[in-house]
Amino acid sequence: MTITAAMFDFSGTVFRLEQDESWLTELTDDGGAPLDLEAQTELMRRMTAPVGQVAEFDDEHQHAWENRDLDVELHRKVYLDVLRQSGVPNREQREALYRRLIDPAMWTPYPDTEEALKGLAGRGIKVAVISNIAFDIRPAFAARGWDAYVDAFVLSFEVGAIKPQPEIFQAALDQLGVTGPEALMIGDAEEADGGARALGCEFALVEPLPTTERPDALLTALRAHQLR
Repeated sequence: MTITAAMFDFSGTVFRLEQDESWLTELTDDGGAPLDLEAQTELMRRMTAPVGQVAEFDDEHQHAWENRDLDVELHRKVYLDVLRQSGVPNREQREALYRRLIDPAMWTPYPDTEEALKGLAGRGIKVAVISNIAFDIRPAFAARGWDAYVDAFVLSFEVGAIKPQPEIFQAALDQLGVTGPEALMIGDAEEADGGARALGCEFALVEPLPTTERPDALLTALRAHQLR
């Protein structure tokens, strides 16, 4: 069946939360010393890992972790605890860093994101962005005028389902008005994004590399499925 729609994951696929030294140089450990580079890198890895548990939690925070992408307050609660466990003992510092992490303006697009979205729209291919996330990512697109190329934003905290649950993919398909075999899902996590296959979608995996190291993976995936 001809593919008439493309669905994209957000984090690690079309945008990436890049490490910004200006955020992290202010952070200090229990002794008041700045976090070293290794600790900073590990902190960012924990905050942006697409799948897998990044810390050990008590029962209360375990519940928050498992439901973090369905509820704004649970997301905030558990990631503040992740920051604490990652060596940021100062609550004010944790709060400030968390606000940056959930600010769409702080996220960096991949070099080919605009070309991919614009090219699809120009060909009449419907586009959705599907994300396991607990904050609104639309401003990241709107600030660049790219929201004009996206027909549907399907966010877990708004629809009450998370990838790889079929409900979140079905919500996107319904909003686009297509069936699974008519859609391609592109994402950086086989476990989560690959769940679209259960509805008959094609799937293309991209690596969540730094934006400077991945110039054209989206275009390559689209080309492989005759969408360029």
